[in-house]
Parts: sequence; C-alpha cells; structure tokens
Amino acid sequence: MGFSFLPVMEYLSRRAFHAAGLCPHTVTLPRDPGEGSGATTIHYWAPPGEPRLPPLLLIHGFGPMATWQWRLQVGPFSRRFHVVVPDLLCFGGSSPCPSSPPPSESAQAAALAALLAALPGLPATARVAVVGTSYGGFVAYSLARAAGPARVGPVVISNSDLLMTAEDDRAFLERAGGEWASAADLLMPLDARTARRLMELSFYRKQVTSMLPDFLIREGVQNLFSDKREEKIELMKAITVGTDGFQLTPLEQAGCFARLGRP
Repeated sequence: MGFSFLPVMEYLSRRAFHAAGLCPHTVTLPRDPGEGSGATTIHYWAPPGEPRLPPLLLIHGFGPMATWQWRLQVGPFSRRFHVVVPDLLCFGGSSPCPSSPPPSESAQAAALAALLAALPGLPATARVAVVGTSYGGFVAYSLARAAGPARVGPVVISNSDLLMTAEDDRAFLERAGGEWASAADLLMPLDARTARRLMELSFYRKQVTSMLPDFLIREGVQNLFSDKREEKIELMKAITVGTDGFQLTPLEQAGCFARLGRP
C-alpha cells in the first residue's frame, strides 16, 4: 500500500475543526408540500449546545470539501463567533430531496435558511453574519437577498464573480487552451492533466502545481471530483448568475448585530 495524502489532509482539517470546538451534526429539513418522497438533509459543523456568541455562517465554494476550505479560519473565528460550517447540497454529507430539481443558488440559500431556523437555541430574530467564497458567494448573496438585513448581515463575499457573463466562461476556456467544450469539463476534471491545468489557472504560485506528482493529482481527482459528479454538473447548469434570470443589486447592510452572550 502506498502513501495517501488525502486522508492525512482530511484528518488535519477535521482536527482543526474539533480544536475550534466544532462537532459534526446532521439535520433533516421539513419537506415542502410539493415535494415527493425523501427529504433534504444538511450536514454541518457547529459547537454543541445553544449559541453564546454571535452566529457566523461560513459557506464553501465548488472545490474541496468545507473542512478543507475553512480549516485555517475556524480557530480564530471561533473565539468571537458561534461558527456554523455547512456542506452545501450535493456536497459532502448534504443531499437534496431526491425528487427535487438540481438546486440553484436560491435553493441552496433556502436550505441554509432552513438550517438556521433549525439550529438549537438560535432565536428566529437573531442576525447571522455570513461569509461565502467562490460558488458559496453566489449562495451568500442569495441568502442575504432573500432573508433581508434584519436576519443576515454583515455579508462578506470573497473570490466570487457575481458579475460573471457567458463571455467570461468562453474567455476562461480560451485561457485554458481551448481544449475543453464547457467549463464543467475543466472544473470537474476526470484526469490528472486536466486537473493540473485547472490548478495552474487557479493557483497564484504556479510552482506549487509543478511540484505535485501525477499520482497525487490522480488521487485528488478520484476523491474530490468523482463523488456526486453528475449531481454537481447539473448543479453547475442550474446556476443563475451570468444569465438573464439574475440581476445584481446592492445588498442593504444594517448596523452591527447584537451579541447573544458574553464576548
């Protein structure tokens, strides 16, 4: 048996979450009357018990799992916030109702709003700070827009192109070399060569990509992009940002939210 990097990375990420006082939880959301059989489930990390600090929701992007993306932030944030880190639908341990269509950003936001309503001890009037990165920024914007500033805010959106257009996708594929027919083919790689090209386009320090051997990249492809692959491709197609159905307007941000307990 050879050495595997990904289990080590997962162990270190989960260890960082546990050290920050977060534990894994799963909640089954109430089914809408129009839905068929099955239920929507959300897996998330949060401290046990009722919040004693202001709530902070961290929404991951379309890349590695939530524990990888937020492992460096949960420790510092947990000193001042009741940190909640969910898996979005079709990622990790979260799954939409089997009979529902692929979730759009607004559907993801609705699921997170239901999660907030189900959190133990979180008042319905509590204001929740939200940080979203990449695809998670789309969801953060939708959540803030739907819930309003009395429920969601402040809102931080990082590395998320809410002004994206179809032309941006074409330019992205051209920059990649013009070998891929769609953004999904590049963002959900099936081989080491495609994954390496995606990393070259994504990483600021290009030497990091050149140092990684192919066997590690192949392992990453197998573990990170094979899980729920078809669901994630359909999810990409359901994104409304960059289409005529999406209109970007400024978010209203109210003043600082009140603390729930001692600092």
